[in-house]
Parts: sequence; structure tokens; C-alpha cells
Amino acid sequence: MSYPPFPQDGGCRCGQVRIRISEPPLLAMACHCTGCQRMSASAYSLSAAIPRDGFTVTQGEPVIGGLHGAHRHYFCPHCKSWMFTRADGMDWFVNLRPTMLDNPGWFTPYVETWTSEKLPWATTPAVHSYEQLPAFEDFAWLTEAYMKQAGS
Repeated sequence: MSYPPFPQDGGCRCGQVRIRISEPPLLAMACHCTGCQRMSASAYSLSAAIPRDGFTVTQGEPVIGGLHGAHRHYFCPHCKSWMFTRADGMDWFVNLRPTMLDNPGWFTPYVETWTSEKLPWATTPAVHSYEQLPAFEDFAWLTEAYMKQAGS
């Protein structure tokens, strides 16, 4: 895997909300939890942890949907595409749905989480799997290993 040139642009399905990432992800993940299954209408959701300063909404005003608590999920107000998440207490990154990028083909999940809730037929190419979430202290070495593999 190698990163494409940055910046990378993207947007929701209808195009009313547009985003730009100017830095590569810190980590690439797939989440199998039932909440992500329901919000994505799929077997799992994909996420790319983009450094906060490397993420910009360039057009439109996303709205909060899904969970309305500590973790805020942002959607296009018109087409309702789930675009990104800001996790409470983790303000150094934005959890982007990489399929919102205009060119998402370079994205490959490195970690899969909540495999205890995954659908029996769902598979990913993730290198590391966790029945729930990795321990907080694991994120440092997972990020380092991912970024080394990606060549950044």
C-alpha cells in the first residue's frame, strides 16, 4: 500500500458537503459493531483516522446524526451520507469514512474492531483483529506500524 498524493478531496453522495484531507491517515480501520452495521447499512464501517489539522470541510454544513452524545457522527443534511465522526476526548483526529473520498481505492483497513459482533461471512484484509476495541495503549504501536507499512 502507498498513499496517493495529498490533498485528497471528497464529498457526500449528493455533493452538497465537500471535504479535503491534506495529511495521510494515522490508522485505517473496519468496525464490525452492530451500530456501524446499522448506520452504514453494510457488514461493517470503514474509517480513516485523519489528523485534525489535515481535515477540512470545504463546502456545506454537515449535521449531527446517529449518536447525539459524546461521540458525534456527521452527515450531509440533504442526502444523509454518514461522512465522519468526532470522538469525545480524542480531538487530535477526525474519523473519516474513506468512501467519501473521490478516490478511495487506495484505502485498506489495517485493523478490524468488534469482531465479536461481525456477520459470519464478513471478511476484511485487516492485519490486526480485535473482539472489541484495542487497548488504549495499543493505538501507539498500531499507528506506528500502519504508517511504516504505508511508507510515510
